[in-house]
Amino acid sequence: MQKKLTVTINEEVYEGLRTVIGPRKISRFIEDLVRPHVLKKDMYAAYKEMAADKIRESEALEWVEATMGDINDDER
Repeated sequence: MQKKLTVTINEEVYEGLRTVIGPRKISRFIEDLVRPHVLKKDMYAAYKEMAADKIRESEALEWVEATMGDINDDER
């Protein structure tokens, strides 16, 4: 269920949102920004979902191992 919310912002910020995000996408943009700050359980569910993605985890591990190799090569 969705609720309507009235928010007052500076005109410049509003015009920037319309230009960058698009006039019909502002609500979704704001919701996506706010959601992780107010619904912690969504963040944990997202982490769990990402961890279940074996291809993504494999690529992440490969990236980490390559990065660690770069760190070991640095002069101290």
